[in-house]
Amino acid sequence: MSTRIVLIRAVNVGGAKLPMADLRSIATELGATDVSTYIASGNLLCTPPEAPDVFDRELEKAIESRFGYFREVISRSRDEYADALDAHPFEVTEPKFSYVYALTGAPDETKAAEFEARSFGGEQLKVIGRDLHIRYDRGVGESKLSAPIIAKGLGVTGTGRNLLTVRKLIDLADQT
Repeated sequence: MSTRIVLIRAVNVGGAKLPMADLRSIATELGATDVSTYIASGNLLCTPPEAPDVFDRELEKAIESRFGYFREVISRSRDEYADALDAHPFEVTEPKFSYVYALTGAPDETKAAEFEARSFGGEQLKVIGRDLHIRYDRGVGESKLSAPIIAKGLGVTGTGRNLLTVRKLIDLADQT
C-alpha cells in the first residue's frame, strides 16, 4: 500500500473541531503508518492498512464516534492528485482562487454538464472524472458556490483545496 492523501470535509470550521493530533492518533489506531497532517483543515497523509475506500469509511466512523459529527473522508493516491492538478483546465492567475474539489464519486455526466452550465457569478467550473475544478472569481469566501449547492447539483459531495495546498500535499507525499 502506498501513501494516500486523505481529505476530511469541513473540519475546524462551523464548530466541527478536529485537532490534527487527534486525527493522527485516530489514523494510527486504525493501523495507518507514516501518518502526518498538513495545516489544521483536515489534510492527512498516511499509508492505510487496507483498501483505501475501507480505510476512508473506518476513519469517518471513528471521527463520528469520537467527536459526534459526520464528515466525509475522500482520499487520493499521490499520482491521482497530481493528475488532477495537471488537468486543471483554467488559467491560474492566483493559485489561492483555483481549486481541485475532490468528489466522493464521479457525478452523472448529465448532472455534471448542467452544473457546469449554471452561473455562480464569475466562477468557472469543470468536472473531470471524480474532481470538480473551480476557478473562483474573487475567492471562495466571496462565492455563492457552497458545498451544499455542489452536492445538490452534482449528486455527490466533496471537499476542495486550493492549488497551493494541492501542490504542497503532493510534495509531502513525495517525501514519504
